[in-house]
Amino acid sequence: MLNLIRNATEAMTQSERRLLSVSTKLIGDSLTVKVEDTGAGIPADIASRLFTPFMTTKQDGMGIGLSISRTIIEAHGGKIWYEAAPGGGAAFSFTLPRIAQDELDYAA
Repeated sequence: MLNLIRNATEAMTQSERRLLSVSTKLIGDSLTVKVEDTGAGIPADIASRLFTPFMTTKQDGMGIGLSISRTIIEAHGGKIWYEAAPGGGAAFSFTLPRIAQDELDYAA
């Protein structure tokens, strides 16, 4: 989540309107988290490659943040995707499976 929020904040530095929204929704046994910004958005030709290692839209970016985010989320049984935000900007969402209380390990 930190990577998505940081990316959104950086994407809005040149925007007149800077609004960052983080929302959650529980659907069945999955939690969906959406991070949405009012930045410039992502061109369609780049959007299909966003989660590829070393793909970056930033002048000084390394292109590993979204790839690592995807690896972590998928390792926990979830998925991550990008959509253009209504009115411009970017919306990144990810899902994670719900874990029952009795499955949690409270190791001291």
